[in-house]
Amino acid sequence: MIQPHVTVTPAAEKFMRRMVRFSDHPSGGFRLTVTPGGCSGYASAFSVEPAPAGGDAEVQVNGLRLFLPAESRLLLDGVTVDFADTPLQSGLTFVNPNAAACGCSTAGDAAQPPALVSVSLASIKRL
Repeated sequence: MIQPHVTVTPAAEKFMRRMVRFSDHPSGGFRLTVTPGGCSGYASAFSVEPAPAGGDAEVQVNGLRLFLPAESRLLLDGVTVDFADTPLQSGLTFVNPNAAACGCSTAGDAAQPPALVSVSLASIKRL
């Protein structure tokens, strides 16, 4: 099973730990699903699960159980997962140093730094 080289910042780890701690499965793990989407970025969803789903890899982050499906492992290889909490955005962000900057007309200068994608907490619904 492919294990990605993914970096989770302390801010992202804290967010993930809180989600797990205050869920129905405090001894479970944080399942992060990432798919290609958006302009040079990712679309993502997450949930707290009692155990990894079939095909998931479990990655330990300082004792935090992070469950990653196969496609997510491939996409997150070399990526830094962070958490932003600003007046303009709140949620997980993904910094991919290997991604090309967006060249669409709404993105401004195409020579910008690596791609950065965020997931708004307001868009997350409990299942």
